[in-house]
Amino acid sequence: MFDILTIAAIADELSATLIDGRVQRIGAVDPRTIAAEIYAGGRRRALVASAGDQDARLLLPDLLPSLDPALITPFILLLRKYVRGGVVIGIEQPPLERIVRISIAKRLLPDHERRRRGLPAESSDLAAAEPPDESDIDIESGDDDDVETDADITYVHLVVEIMGRRSNLILVDDDGAIMDSVKRVTAAMSRARPVWPRLPYAPPPARAGFDPRRVSAAEMTALLANEPQPDRPLWRALVDGLRGVSPQMGREIAFRATGDANVAVAALSSDAAATLARDTHHLVEPLLTAAWEPRVYREREPDDGMGPVIAFSAVPMRHLAAEFQEEAVASISQAAALATGEDASAGPERHVQRRQRLIAKIAAARQRQERRLHALTEQRDRAAEAERWRRWGEAIYAWLWQIEPGQTSLEVDGESIPLDAAAGPKETAQRYFDQYRRAQGAAERTPELEAEVERELAWLDQMRTLAEQAATFPELEALAVEWDAHAGSDADRPRRAQPPKRPRPLLDADGNAVFVGRTGAQNDLVTFDVLGPDDTWLHARGVAGSHVGIRWRRSGAEEARTIEAAARLAAWYSAARGSGAVEVDVAPRRHVRKIKGGRPGLVTYRNERTIAVQPAAETDLADVLRAG
Repeated sequence: MFDILTIAAIADELSATLIDGRVQRIGAVDPRTIAAEIYAGGRRRALVASAGDQDARLLLPDLLPSLDPALITPFILLLRKYVRGGVVIGIEQPPLERIVRISIAKRLLPDHERRRRGLPAESSDLAAAEPPDESDIDIESGDDDDVETDADITYVHLVVEIMGRRSNLILVDDDGAIMDSVKRVTAAMSRARPVWPRLPYAPPPARAGFDPRRVSAAEMTALLANEPQPDRPLWRALVDGLRGVSPQMGREIAFRATGDANVAVAALSSDAAATLARDTHHLVEPLLTAAWEPRVYREREPDDGMGPVIAFSAVPMRHLAAEFQEEAVASISQAAALATGEDASAGPERHVQRRQRLIAKIAAARQRQERRLHALTEQRDRAAEAERWRRWGEAIYAWLWQIEPGQTSLEVDGESIPLDAAAGPKETAQRYFDQYRRAQGAAERTPELEAEVERELAWLDQMRTLAEQAATFPELEALAVEWDAHAGSDADRPRRAQPPKRPRPLLDADGNAVFVGRTGAQNDLVTFDVLGPDDTWLHARGVAGSHVGIRWRRSGAEEARTIEAAARLAAWYSAARGSGAVEVDVAPRRHVRKIKGGRPGLVTYRNERTIAVQPAAETDLADVLRAG
């Protein structure tokens, strides 16, 4: 959705709002995303730029995302030195490219002058989480009479390339040399375009094709005539033949010209080229006029409610309006924020970088355990060959008298036994016996080790699900502490584990209490401390998730409606949240046992019954359960 139209609209918006603005804060949201606070036009504005493989973006959200002061990289240090405290002096988009170049001017004071003003030296400033107050340094006016010379001003350029998995954020000096980037690309990775400090910055190679702003009917005719696969959709031919045209733009041109976004090239009439050229001009006209009309497109809801945003664009897209609910928005940044989940009114998740760092650690640990399980599986397969090695050793000793010096194999009962001519038959037999004994020992230990790895994988899956669904900072922090305690911490001072906090119950009309665990330790607390033997325990079947428990006010007074509501909560707080129907196991708590040697929250159970329910959050169950 970040095509040339979107990028051009964003560049125009940045030019209208950020020019002459001062960068007051800048830092990392995650390893590939930066955010800056810029004071411009009498107000503070937020800027977000990301080179994520799946979510590359550039926009002005309503609120500055939470910065991660612990995420310090050479790129962030350079931004703090050369960008923070600087003034935005230019915004530029190369024609028909998904690139925005943000130019910043900053006066870098000598260390002795910084000391005179009471400011820290640049070297110490690099590691500071917050900028010093440098508002008295004026780039333009020259009213700081001690050091105001042109030589003191440094110009840098932040190049934001939004190109899918090839997206990047690159800091370039005024001589065109790369200072650093979010993604470093070595010559081995890309001989055509390495991105490395001190190399000259080269823009991505321009795509071949006709200019959509000026494409003629004759050129469009040639484009269609040269299509090697006439049965292909027209929009694919337009993407391949017109510079900078995205799949969304290609479908729109096809829809405007024929009424069918997926029409095949072979189905076009003989005079279609002129119509296609005209509709292409109309679609890209805002590149010349800057007459943007941003839109978002939502799923149509049967009750006329607000469905999720499916797509957005800088201009109206008729093919999307025919299928989805079209909504005009005030700016292209608002449209992008609604689509990417960064809109303040849409309830964006906070503390994103903390969540992502924890999930990344969990994912890395899971990969290690998967490799370990694969190695154990191979070891078990080798152990299955143990009897063959024993049989070979015994056969060599039985036929030792017949083996000639230098012989390389022994044929016995239709089986060929390899011999080591250099070592001799006795040594070869002894080697086979050694392999047999090692394999036998491994075979005895392998099942136990495999079970241990399976338990670890189950705990990691539980941790990831709980981290992805954690709604508050305390929940995330409790999960991080649990991770430090049970998986090891790379911090100098691991956080001290605290007893898990008892979750707040949800009460039904009869006062029966429903509890949901949000960490592994809290799962244990709910299951084994809060619930009694006759209470009810629930968990989504076969997937990671929270333990849910119902503590009944009176023994035997179970309510089917309450059990169903608790089951829907168990489905919601599980890895199967996005499914239409989820199977949930319901068991008396007395039949739930903690796995010996297992991580927090890992249990085994029996005598369960299984019900299928739709996942539901607490707000959807207000008619059954209320906060206690």
